[in-house]
Amino acid sequence: MSPKPAIDKRQFRNALGQFATGVTIVTAKDLNGGGYVGTTASSFNSVSVEPPLILWSIDKGARALPAYEQAEHFCVNVLAAEQMNLSNHFARQQDNKFDGVDYELNQFGVPMLKGCAARFECKTRYLYEGGDHLIIVGEVLAFDASDRSGLLFHQGSYAVSESHPELEACA
Repeated sequence: MSPKPAIDKRQFRNALGQFATGVTIVTAKDLNGGGYVGTTASSFNSVSVEPPLILWSIDKGARALPAYEQAEHFCVNVLAAEQMNLSNHFARQQDNKFDGVDYELNQFGVPMLKGCAARFECKTRYLYEGGDHLIIVGEVLAFDASDRSGLLFHQGSYAVSESHPELEACA
């Protein structure tokens, strides 16, 4: 059997970047340290409508990983197009990411960010190994959505969606 060819990690990441994703901030209570954790993530996906399940993944090297592993509940905050600064804020390592951030607590004490395109309040259902990431599946207990357009990440930078020009011609 011939050995598998090595995959160039940079080229692999660039190829993955061709897939536009939404940008989220996943929040939870930190059961060990008190306070809250928040992580910018584009690895968010729907799994099932019945039951309502979503997933996201977190790097196993993330400082907040233990908090998410132990959290019974979390919230996926889908960022609106104008919330790029909030995405950058939660992507940086800092002691209290919630200082100066507009949020409210849900019934489980999990921060929910204000002004988002959508928010999904979840109960942790499953944790799966995923290479260098941990995959977290949550059952959606409640959600809300606004009419705001979502913030996207594409080809290594932020983007916003627009209607396809062919759709405009059909109108």
